[in-house]
Amino acid sequence: MSPRQLYRAVAFAEAVTWTMLIAGLVLKYGFGHDIAVTIGGTAHGIVFIAYAFTALLVGLNQRWPLPIALGAIAVAIIPYGTIPTEITFDRHGYLAGDWRREATDDARDRLWIYRLLRWFLAHTAIFVVAAVLAIAAVVTVLLIAGPPGGK
Repeated sequence: MSPRQLYRAVAFAEAVTWTMLIAGLVLKYGFGHDIAVTIGGTAHGIVFIAYAFTALLVGLNQRWPLPIALGAIAVAIIPYGTIPTEITFDRHGYLAGDWRREATDDARDRLWIYRLLRWFLAHTAIFVVAAVLAIAAVVTVLLIAGPPGGK
């Protein structure tokens, strides 16, 4: 899966979970079904964190300027904001190219962060497990802190 395909899939999933959350809010406030927000909100929270992780990963691989990477995360706060962002990034070439698995003559490739990225890309299974554990840890900490808006 290319950086473009990964970013596109997770951006789409983030938009789908926005739909789940909004539907849950309608069911809660329109019909008194509180569980709908719990389900939609939990799914949305997990996918939001996965999207933020993906935006940072793809941004690092594609060497996006920091404001672009942070902007990619910020737009996820806006319902369905990831879809036009993904389209715009694709049109402007921010998603072009493959994973940077090999060092080049570029001086940035000697930086520790790019060496670490290449190591993880060479050890895909370890990377996937580490990513899932990192996302789970962030979600756990946020759930311990409490849901948005409190209970």
